[in-house]
Amino acid sequence: MNESPVWFITGCSTGFGRELAKLILSRGWRAVVTARRPETIQDLVHGNEGRALALALDVTDKAGVKTAVAAAEAAFGHIDVLVNNAGYGYLSSIEEGEEEKIREQMDTNFYGTLYTIQAALPGMRARRKGHIVNYSSIGGLVSFAASGFYHASKFAVEGLSESLSIELAPIGIKVLIVEPGPFRTDWAGRSIIATSPVIEDYIPVVGARIEGTAARSGNQQGDPVRAGEAVIQAVSENLPYLRLPLGRLAYDMINKKLDMLRENVEAVKELTLGADYPDVAPAVIPDAQMAR
Repeated sequence: MNESPVWFITGCSTGFGRELAKLILSRGWRAVVTARRPETIQDLVHGNEGRALALALDVTDKAGVKTAVAAAEAAFGHIDVLVNNAGYGYLSSIEEGEEEKIREQMDTNFYGTLYTIQAALPGMRARRKGHIVNYSSIGGLVSFAASGFYHASKFAVEGLSESLSIELAPIGIKVLIVEPGPFRTDWAGRSIIATSPVIEDYIPVVGARIEGTAARSGNQQGDPVRAGEAVIQAVSENLPYLRLPLGRLAYDMINKKLDMLRENVEAVKELTLGADYPDVAPAVIPDAQMAR
């Protein structure tokens, strides 16, 4: 009987999901590889019959997500690691953002992640075992011009994941947030969607960011294969932390953001503390109710 771990990975047609699936299968482990167009992932199954299952999956289709998870559990008995990787970027100024594109961004990046979690959790809870890996981004912690709607979707994934990690800790299920910086995936190339600014005030900042993002595509420092190895190591070693930033730029930007937050909070300390009733003791929040 094959007792190798079972990984269920969304968004395997390109980029992080594809490279991670290849690494999982190269180890002799089992993988459920998914994509909206299943013909793009059939090569991952070739030569790995019995250990790889390719499924068509649009993560915005809640019923389809349930069906895919059920098929994975029927084929392999359970899911050990759920990887929510499917997602894409939408660039626009906030004022000029198109509502349909904004909603589609949230449907994929946030609701798609939520749907797979809700579908996979019953099986994990029953076994009191499992790992949920949610791909966020450095853009889930740090914001830039032109990508406000993408940031909104990834900040939402961060908040969801923090609460989820607290709820699942007593059950024995781990949560890991992966926060890549710029990597050589299709995110800034084929997968990106943009509404170029027409309002003149936004062209120097938003327009320049959209053009610069496209120009840098294919030349990023981050290596998706090395990123996949880092994720596998973090899961295999049961990393006792919630977040896994990936790449030098992510590391540097997070530290810069921490410095800016600390400076901000200390600068307004008197205003902050003065907002309380003076005769009421502050509540004490147990460590167990906060994400690490």
